[in-house]
Amino acid sequence: MPFLSETLARVKPSPTIAVSTLARELKAAGRDVISLGAGEPDFDTPPHVREAAKKAIDAGHTRYTAPDGMPELKAAIARKFARDNGLHYTPAQISVGSGGKQVLCNALMATLDAGDEVIIPAPYWVSYPDMVLLAGGSPVIVETDMETGFRLTPASLEAAITPRTKWLIFNSPSNPTGAGYTRDQLKALTDVLLRHPHVWVMSDDIYEHLVFDGFEFATPAGVEPALYGRTLTVNGVSKAYAMTGWRIGYAGGPEKLIAAMRKIQSQSTSNPCTISQWAAVAALDGPQDFIAGNNRHFERRRDLVVDMLNQAEGVECQVPDGAFYVYPSIRGLIGRTSPAGTRIDNDEIFARALLEEKGVAVVFGAAFGLSPHFRISYATSDDALREACTRIRDFCAALRQAPAGAEPEKGGKEPVTGKPA
Repeated sequence: MPFLSETLARVKPSPTIAVSTLARELKAAGRDVISLGAGEPDFDTPPHVREAAKKAIDAGHTRYTAPDGMPELKAAIARKFARDNGLHYTPAQISVGSGGKQVLCNALMATLDAGDEVIIPAPYWVSYPDMVLLAGGSPVIVETDMETGFRLTPASLEAAITPRTKWLIFNSPSNPTGAGYTRDQLKALTDVLLRHPHVWVMSDDIYEHLVFDGFEFATPAGVEPALYGRTLTVNGVSKAYAMTGWRIGYAGGPEKLIAAMRKIQSQSTSNPCTISQWAAVAALDGPQDFIAGNNRHFERRRDLVVDMLNQAEGVECQVPDGAFYVYPSIRGLIGRTSPAGTRIDNDEIFARALLEEKGVAVVFGAAFGLSPHFRISYATSDDALREACTRIRDFCAALRQAPAGAEPEKGGKEPVTGKPA
């Protein structure tokens, strides 16, 4: 009998973490590597948040709390939902976990049975399908494209819903594309969901505050109040407050679902770090004006990256609405050969050759379920971005057409489509 479970065999390691790890290893070995794989702000956690954590330690707030968050933090989260989203939750309707990923996992573990389907628009955050598989469900991948701005359409959502559909996982602005949905675009999707009362909505709003060009954020339960009773609205402090390592995510939703998630968490990790919880209170209740300042830096970097990538031969890059990613197409480069002799047959091979030959680490598009693309995180310095994009342009310019009849290199991954068995 095998020691490891069959469930584990269905799950793959996170490609984004793998890219960042490889880049660190190459740097440690003396290679000149610019890593654009990590999805975390390069800004420091705000001073008032750090100070709140120190005060919590000095005040002795170092004990266990309730499994899914202390009352003070749940109250701050309730105020945030009311202030920013027009959503009103009681403390019994709020769950706090060790990062948004745990909150999402808890919800899926608490609700999915074998055969239950979860609709996931592609490109998607790499962890969504694997979390569904871990919980025993079946990911149903619905591809988007550049023509729709990488947005799910009402028609494609309608076509994906079956009697076994349990959830739609929704992310705006999106990782990896930065695509956001306007209120009208979101209302068109919620109108579809109103016709299917058995489908619940898991709205991942983690990039809510990272938006540009006057884009106005909206969330499903805020756009369509009739969905309030079957929507889990998930957020966290990691991105907007530069608190990735503090590991605090949270959600608001129906009390019965939150209670089920609490049961899962009470038997897994129990409460998130107490010090981080007090820091999160300060983040949510404290000054918010620094976010706009950070966004100006992100917007400038976005424009720099989009402009330089669109000058690269065979690359097409759309302008994202938010987050801190771009998701350029390399369709024009497929079939070409690098100076080192690597034939670019898919985006995974492109990313590997770019790292090996130019020292730029990006994440290949198949990891996000849609090829041929790659993802860049521009949450790093202007100088690093400018140098990395220059190297990418040089790499693309040096690619040559492969000789007729040349054999493709093995090792690429095809996009994930359809319903997994």
